Amino acid sequence: MSAKTNKKDDGKSNKTVKKTADKSAKPANKKASAAKNEAAGQAAGKTVNKTADKTSKKTVNKPANKPAKKTTTEKSPVKKDILRGGRLGDERPKEVWGYLSSAEADRYIGDSDVLVDIGHLLMTSRQKIVDRGSAKKIMEVLLDLHKNGLSESVFDAKYEDVHAGIESYIIDRIGSENGGRLHIGRSRNDEVATCVRLRLRGDILDILSEIAGFRKVLMELASDNLNSLMPGFTHMQYAQPTTLAHYFMNYEQALGRDFERFGDALLRVDRCPLGAAAFASTGYPIDREYTAELLGFPEVLENSMDCVSGRDFCIETIAACTILMTTLSRLCEEMVVWSSTFAGFVNLHDAYCSTSSIMPQKKNPDCAEIMRGKTASAAGALAASVALVKGLPMSYNRDMQDLWNHLWRAVSDAKSSIKIMSGMIQTAEFNRAKLAEESGKGFSTATELADVMVRNYGLPFRTAHGIVGRAVRLGKLDINTLEEAASEMAGISLKKKGLDAATVKKALDAEFSVRERNATGGPAPESVQKCIERRRADLKEDLEWTDAYRARAESAIEKMIKEAEEMIKK
Repeated sequence: MSAKTNKKDDGKSNKTVKKTADKSAKPANKKASAAKNEAAGQAAGKTVNKTADKTSKKTVNKPANKPAKKTTTEKSPVKKDILRGGRLGDERPKEVWGYLSSAEADRYIGDSDVLVDIGHLLMTSRQKIVDRGSAKKIMEVLLDLHKNGLSESVFDAKYEDVHAGIESYIIDRIGSENGGRLHIGRSRNDEVATCVRLRLRGDILDILSEIAGFRKVLMELASDNLNSLMPGFTHMQYAQPTTLAHYFMNYEQALGRDFERFGDALLRVDRCPLGAAAFASTGYPIDREYTAELLGFPEVLENSMDCVSGRDFCIETIAACTILMTTLSRLCEEMVVWSSTFAGFVNLHDAYCSTSSIMPQKKNPDCAEIMRGKTASAAGALAASVALVKGLPMSYNRDMQDLWNHLWRAVSDAKSSIKIMSGMIQTAEFNRAKLAEESGKGFSTATELADVMVRNYGLPFRTAHGIVGRAVRLGKLDINTLEEAASEMAGISLKKKGLDAATVKKALDAEFSVRERNATGGPAPESVQKCIERRRADLKEDLEWTDAYRARAESAIEKMIKEAEEMIKK
């Protein structure tokens, strides 16, 4: 069953988002009266990041000019966090700033945070929760951040997270009388949950596209190798002959299940928690369905406590990443062994290999080895995430912040690994002659010989199995050795039953063995060809579903940005 079929059955991906009619309701007209913050000029002049991938940059912590004083507490050298001015004092140990900050993980959701801010502001403005004048001033800054990138200042460790950093940046630009209204009707709890889901939606769609691309590569390779014999293994021992086509389609089928897992996870990720506030919703007249529609979420995640405390969607995504990485790691292991000199089954492209710093002859399969290592990291992220969440009472707890590092590393590694693996296999040169030569070694056609005895001469399979096994023990699979083994094991004569040297030779031929295995899913060329045709149809449906899902989400964001631009023109 294709992933698309599963999603149709779920029914959630086809839900129609509630349409809101009156988008031009006029908010109350209030004049902004506060002076801008002293640092506004400095903040406005800061250079913004214009790189394509704003989320991948790492913060460079500049060393202090002087060693830190050995005092228990000290004043922060930077302007204090806007959240600490009321309930808390200004002083805290220097090391606490970085310890509490989620700045590094927040780089993954910085752009999503701006989109969530835009959606929230459009809603609070339309609901007359934020006046038109303040809303326009805030929106101008948000659109600038959306188009030109976030200022590096929002990731400063003086802020506990990027949400506080962006709010501070806005207040620096337009003053607290205006900028201080952005956060009305929400908490950082529902805000971060929404940002993560929004970013994760895009990442999962990217992973789905990469998986689909690799599946296509495998199908093409299978089509080109329907008759390419190779040895099959169990316990890393020669077992039975098969084909490269059968081998490639084995991984394609496994990746098809990975596709379904991510697709199913996407349906649970893509629900909007915005409006839950800290955990008990809010007394403001918010419209949660409207913000969900603006941000492209097919539905609202209803219970406000679950909205901010639920992290199963993260664990599910990490689990899907771990299973995908495990599949890739098994292929990596084979490429490492197959590319070795003593196997010589494949020559990996130079782009995916490295050499030795001392041994000039070396060509090491480093990408495959690194990918095996990243699989261990994904598995560790899954274990850590489950352990982190399992003991937390409802609803929100700060421990959850540490989950983001595990989530983004697992997602990032899965996304890059599937792309690299696809390129590595597509450019690899498989030694078909060597694989065919090895396909019949190690008595790997012994099973077919036993089957011939059963089909042609009516022996019980266990009797035939024992005779062939004894012949292997005696060192040969020829007519005379088989006759001796039959006499010892069953007290019968195979020659009298009609077995001759020509029949034995044919049964031991690797190509004959493969062609005989033509049941559904078997390695016979016609069987694999039928499998490829079915899987191509499934892949076409999966790609159409993914493209339609992505287009709908992107269209919603584009529509929201246009609505925001219209707001500041009025």
